[in-house]
Amino acid sequence: MPTDCLFREDSYLKDCEATVVAITEQGGIVLDRTVFYANSGGQPGDTGRLTLPDGAPVAIANAVYTDTQKTEIAHVPAEAAAAVRVGDVVRAAIDWEPRYGRMKIHTALHLLSVVLPYPITGASVGNADGRADFDIPEAGLDKDAIAAKIAEMIASDAAVSSRWISDAELEANPGLVKSMSVRPPIGTGRVRLIEIQNLDLQPCGGTHVRRIGEIGTVAVTGIEKKGKQNRRVRIALG
Repeated sequence: MPTDCLFREDSYLKDCEATVVAITEQGGIVLDRTVFYANSGGQPGDTGRLTLPDGAPVAIANAVYTDTQKTEIAHVPAEAAAAVRVGDVVRAAIDWEPRYGRMKIHTALHLLSVVLPYPITGASVGNADGRADFDIPEAGLDKDAIAAKIAEMIASDAAVSSRWISDAELEANPGLVKSMSVRPPIGTGRVRLIEIQNLDLQPCGGTHVRRIGEIGTVAVTGIEKKGKQNRRVRIALG
């Protein structure tokens, strides 16, 4: 059954009460609702814990989607959790510090895609650093110049918000999609957009900060040639 993904509407939620609705063959725990972001789009799944009705904790090492349309999430225990039963009411809590770091980096990577308006061929979101690969025909990128443009945008403290459009609206506006490697999931009837006020608008299922001033200082730590037209740009939080 579809999981109510609370993080899509409020990425600052750290915990919630939920009901166990299924246990997968691999031992993943499926809840009716969750604050755990599931591994996708270059952003790792959250870690954290589930607290069972008797107070026993179950450490969660990852969260993953069980289906290609990304509607159901399984919480992967660090160790086998035989005590978990369908119908249990649990408290799900994420490890906040790494999640918040990823929120900053993910939003910063959106700003990087504004500075470098080229097709994105890959991306990775870490706790304090990340990278994006761009299809750029010519080299000559300058780390300091890119960082200065990102800093200028961060100084504006623009608001970050999300909204939904229909699959048909996305198909009618293909220019919204910057990524060549990860396509927005189509088929559920709607697609989530992330908007950085007056700066950027693109489909994204990830977690982001509310205002870009929260990101702080961003350094461009490396630019690598990964092919004839592929450049990997690495960033890190200051």
